[in-house]
Amino acid sequence: MLTALSIRDVVLIEALDLDFGFGLGVLTGETGAGKSILLDALGLALGGRGDSGLVRHGAAQAVVTATFEPPVPGSRLATILDDAGVEIEPGEPLFVRRLVKADGGSRGFVNDQPASAALLREMAPFLVEVHGQHDDRGLLNPRGHRALLDSFARIDTGAAATAWRTWRAAEAELDAARAEIETAARDREWLEHAVAELTKLAPEPGEEEALADKRRTMQRSEKIAGELAAIDEYLEGSDGGLARLRQAARVLERIAEDHPALGDALAAVDRAVIEASVAEERLAEARLSLAYDPRALEDDEARLFELRGMARKHRVQPDDLAALADDLRGRLERLEAGEGGIAKLEKRALSARTAYDSAAAALSKQRHAAAQRLDAAVKGELAPLKLDAARFRTVVVALEESGWSGAGKDRVEFEIATNPGAPFAPLVKIASGGELSRFILALKVALAEEGGAATMVFDEIDRGVGGAVASAIGERLHRLATRTQLLVVTHSPQVAARGAAHLLIAKSHDGTVTRTGVRALSDAERREEIARMLSGATITDEARAQAERLLETA
Repeated sequence: MLTALSIRDVVLIEALDLDFGFGLGVLTGETGAGKSILLDALGLALGGRGDSGLVRHGAAQAVVTATFEPPVPGSRLATILDDAGVEIEPGEPLFVRRLVKADGGSRGFVNDQPASAALLREMAPFLVEVHGQHDDRGLLNPRGHRALLDSFARIDTGAAATAWRTWRAAEAELDAARAEIETAARDREWLEHAVAELTKLAPEPGEEEALADKRRTMQRSEKIAGELAAIDEYLEGSDGGLARLRQAARVLERIAEDHPALGDALAAVDRAVIEASVAEERLAEARLSLAYDPRALEDDEARLFELRGMARKHRVQPDDLAALADDLRGRLERLEAGEGGIAKLEKRALSARTAYDSAAAALSKQRHAAAQRLDAAVKGELAPLKLDAARFRTVVVALEESGWSGAGKDRVEFEIATNPGAPFAPLVKIASGGELSRFILALKVALAEEGGAATMVFDEIDRGVGGAVASAIGERLHRLATRTQLLVVTHSPQVAARGAAHLLIAKSHDGTVTRTGVRALSDAERREEIARMLSGATITDEARAQAERLLETA
């Protein structure tokens, strides 16, 4: 429920602070006093267009703050705030503030936390409903009629929404499978060839790197083998260094006793022979370990080039060839499985469709029953509003499949016939201005029996009517106000007399600046205002007496 409204520098309003209570509050004033400004300010706070034209001349910015009772835990409003990351302490009032700058741009806040205009608009339907002669909530728009009927009957569309999502997901999976099989069928020959090629190649993850390392090792061994061959020529053979050292040792053995130095020379040569023999052994070991098979090198190189060529062909890395083979093999298997897999998906989609059909049929049944109840409720409101000859009906018809959704298969539209024998037609196309306002009120009264936003605003819904009809409108507004907070902008004294609180909107001028103000009226002031509404500029004693009677009757 709206508890307070603070307005700063909006059009003709310089500063205004209003408090609101439960029940029926009426707002009156002369034509042009600025009643629409008040509603525009409230609309701004609830996400309306942030037009810089709303900023009072000479002010830097306009600010509107609407205060509401704390959100009910678990309510849709509380969920919206939670999803948006807006933190509200339990029991803390809800403050919605909107700021519009004179040079353009606007900002929104919820309890001093930044909030987009989109978030404010999402919250608005759960805070305030505004109804008028040109209602924009959906009473005149057929696109909103299904939701209104569902709300009236408290119809839960959750099961149908879930069934709808399940069915659409199953259909999407089926369509994807069919498309894949169709594509695969066109590529069957290529798939079979590619799978055969990869199966024959039998690539393994890491194989390319292992082959490359082995190839590098064998290529190095090939180079070293040439160097070892040259060393063999130096050490081995009849003219090799080792053979000559041994010959020298044998000669020295024969003459070593002839001179001490020859003995030392023999010992040195013997050591050289021993070291050279060791070198010969080590070289033999190295030659053996570095030995390679040139054919094996050719085979490894051929395998390596084959892997890399296949990878280039399929535009993947060599290590991904094995996974590619599995993927292509799977595609071929699914293609070969063909109708078996499709049949399974078709069965699943059919089952999901059946579940949705059942849930949608249940919704339709509830809506048809609710339509009868709503028609009866509206019919009961028409006669007192002097619309005795009018007829109202709620039309529930099946949509084409293209129009189905999680809300079911129905199109709902409110229709009226204003005269006996006249055909039914959409509400907005038949009713005159006065009739339209009364039809809206009758429909809203019927719909409000099942609840709605905590605060409702009726903007001059009594325009063009008077006397007994205006009294009937006032009685119905009063009845609505026993269930919710109701604010009514009115020109009707019969309606104004029904208010539990009365606010007067007036324009003042100090010679340079024109301002719009709002103030709560005392009982005496209220009688004077209703008398003015009855008699015009000159208030007569008769008007005051009639105003008194209206207040007493109300």
